[in-house]
Amino acid sequence: MNKFVIIKICLLAAAILYPANNFGEFQRRNTPQSQLSKKKYKEKKYPTPNYDHNRSNTVEGVILHHTAEPTIEKSLEILTSLKKKVGTHCVIDLDGTRYIMCEPEVATYHAGFSILNGKEGCNYFTIGIEFQGNTLEKPLTKDQIYSAIEYLKPLILKYRIPINNIVTHEMVRQAYKRKHPHKRCSGKVDITQTEYKRFMKLLRQSIETNPKR
Repeated sequence: MNKFVIIKICLLAAAILYPANNFGEFQRRNTPQSQLSKKKYKEKKYPTPNYDHNRSNTVEGVILHHTAEPTIEKSLEILTSLKKKVGTHCVIDLDGTRYIMCEPEVATYHAGFSILNGKEGCNYFTIGIEFQGNTLEKPLTKDQIYSAIEYLKPLILKYRIPINNIVTHEMVRQAYKRKHPHKRCSGKVDITQTEYKRFMKLLRQSIETNPKR
C-alpha cells in the first residue's frame, strides 16, 4: 500500500477518535516540542566592555551558564561592570528576550579557568550563553530554551560546532580542576545536569527536524 494512503488513513482515524475540539490537542501531543514554538524572540543589543581587545574567538564550542541573579537588570549590570570584569555573548531572559553583548568572534570573559576537550582557556574558542535565573532553584523556561535554540542553530551551522562541544560552565571548570588539582578555581555552580540534558534533548530534536532553520 502506498505510504501516502497509509498516512491519510491514520489521519482519518485520528479525526474519528478525536472530535474536532480535541484534535488540536492530539496534534500537540504528537508533535516534537522543538516544532511547537514558531515564535521569533526579541533581540536587543547590550554591549559589554568586558572582552579581550587583543585576541579573537575561534568559535569551536558553546558554554551554557545561569546568572544566579534575581533580576535581568542585575545580571546585565554585573555583565557590563568594569569592576567585575565578566562578560558573555548572549543573555536570555525568562520570556526569551535575548540581550546580545558581543559578536561570536569576540573573546569575552565568561569561562575563567576552563578546559574543553583537553584545550584550556575556553574564553578564546567558545560562545557564552547566560540564562537569567538559577537552575538550582527553578528550571529554565520553555521560552529560554526555544530562544537559545533559535540563537544557536545558525551559529552551529556557520561555525560547524560539534553538538558535543555544547557544555555547561561546571563541566569545563571541573575538567580544569581535575588537571590542576592544586590550583584554586572558585566559582558558582552553573546549570544543573538535569536542565542541561533537557536543553540538549530539545536542541537535538530541533536540529534533526529542521537542520537549517
